[in-house]
Amino acid sequence: MAQQAYMTETADGGSGPERPGSRLRRLLHRLFAGWRGDPRIWRRGIILAALALLLALVMVLHSRIPNRVGNLGSLTETFLPWLGLAIPLLLLLALVRRSATALIAVLLPAIVWLNLFGGLLTDKSGSGGDLMVATHNVNAGNPDPAATARSVAASGADILALEEVPGTAVPVYEQALAPTYRYHAVVGTVGLWSKYPMTDVRDVDIKLGWKRAMRATVTTPKGPVAVYVAHMPSVRVKMEAGFTARQRDRSADALGEAIADEPLKRVVLLGDLNGTMNDRSLNAVTSQMRSTQGAAGSGFGFSWPASFPMARIDQIMVRGAEPESSWTLPRTGSDHLPVAARVKLDTSS
Repeated sequence: MAQQAYMTETADGGSGPERPGSRLRRLLHRLFAGWRGDPRIWRRGIILAALALLLALVMVLHSRIPNRVGNLGSLTETFLPWLGLAIPLLLLLALVRRSATALIAVLLPAIVWLNLFGGLLTDKSGSGGDLMVATHNVNAGNPDPAATARSVAASGADILALEEVPGTAVPVYEQALAPTYRYHAVVGTVGLWSKYPMTDVRDVDIKLGWKRAMRATVTTPKGPVAVYVAHMPSVRVKMEAGFTARQRDRSADALGEAIADEPLKRVVLLGDLNGTMNDRSLNAVTSQMRSTQGAAGSGFGFSWPASFPMARIDQIMVRGAEPESSWTLPRTGSDHLPVAARVKLDTSS
């Protein structure tokens, strides 16, 4: 009797066990019923097919979109991965319209998106690494800086960079981080805390008129490392001006020049760059360094806004070191998520 609960009527009126996949076949049959023999399946959906081709072109030629008008190119590149959300929508509309032309056209943006971002869908992280680093834009209006400091210190990072630290909150961060980090320095609104000795601490001129970048030599057990901390100027999306990022772009060029002139072989950059690795305006920096997230992360590693991360504008980049793993840390009282990475300094093996 119990077996009858798993029986279904067959085509000849009898009953038998429902075979796996039969429900899927029935669904597909209903979905595509009437397609066969309908000559209009190739004529319908031309507009959908055109939209699919346009989407593919935008993703392929994103670097050709001009920045002259409202920095439209940089804005597109900042949220480039999210263009993939249009693909399932176009696919659904193609099915509703019963258009074979649109269905085939949707394959093109899907292939382009996978070519651009498919590698980020896999976990590339390893278990090694000589040095753990972390960076966090703590937000000048953070309601509980002490709790934020304790949270990022609990990550176990050997070197910790903080950005957007107001002068009034510096003593709070210093006190909260003192039990974990013996060495630290604050320059303007950025700071660096380290378990290892720090020397040659100085500000880096990023053409702002005030200090939002610094550099220090950290003497690790594997030798000296040049550590840069930077907070690029903010960008805004304005109705009358588009994506306003000129000051950010000038600062990125200045930072790139400073890193290019760095005499030490091993360099780590930590900070809020207010831009993604896809943004061409950061080429002065990104062209000479590797993103730990891109090389050894799992997923996109979006860090902003913390309530619903949509872009990774907080970066950890290295030169002369090998990324081993990269990830985001738990949310704090900031509007950014902290990000962390482990890198291998001894690259001789």
